[in-house]
Amino acid sequence: MENKILVNIDKCIGCKKCVIDCPMSNIIIKDKKAIVLSNDCLICGHCQAICPKNAIEITGFDEDIEEVDKYILNPEEYLRSIKTRRTIRDFRDDDIDDYIINQIIESGRYAPTARNAQDVSFIILKDKKDEFENIAVLFFRRLIKVAKVFSVSLRKINIDDNFFFKDAPIVILVVSKNKIDGSLASQNMATMAESYDLGVLFSGFFTVISRHSKKIKRELNLNRKEKVVMTLVIGKANVKYLRTTNKEDAKVLKL
Repeated sequence: MENKILVNIDKCIGCKKCVIDCPMSNIIIKDKKAIVLSNDCLICGHCQAICPKNAIEITGFDEDIEEVDKYILNPEEYLRSIKTRRTIRDFRDDDIDDYIINQIIESGRYAPTARNAQDVSFIILKDKKDEFENIAVLFFRRLIKVAKVFSVSLRKINIDDNFFFKDAPIVILVVSKNKIDGSLASQNMATMAESYDLGVLFSGFFTVISRHSKKIKRELNLNRKEKVVMTLVIGKANVKYLRTTNKEDAKVLKL
């Protein structure tokens, strides 16, 4: 269904909030009413979200919009959750409820994208997770065999059958043409997963291999422009960290 921006003239009070907030300067006030110049815009929804009288509607979407009261994160608690986050490499095999998986996906869907492209998609590896891991392991073993000749550090790596996904119950691949869009979605998703007391591993090795293995790309049915931006390995942590760790001071330049 086509996206159209509709203004209910009876509700509109000409307050100019939508005019000021529109990133495309696509709305004007005429005769004290909002007028949309063109439907050829970002369809970002700022005008719909900011209108105090709910006078603006955007067609073409199945879901209902939600009224926002006041959602403010507690800054101290949020910063503490960031400081205590650890990359998990030891998972329990507990199954994850489909509702929680959907919530993680939703948090990625609502991440900002450049020009509101909404070009991020998601692939959930669950039943075929082991199949993809086996392909990646075989590929990486051949690759690392050559690389170890030139790198001392790589010689220490042991590539077992669970090297990429660590026996976690699910893996979510974040796919996008734009690396930044996919990365923003991934961070949202990791935060949401952790809010459900789940651990997360960003499997960088699998992400790299997914871009070079023709077999994996074929099995994922990706087109030439699509690529796996992030690989989120998710499950209940089998470890418990008892304290934060030290970090280098932030490098801040004040001008």
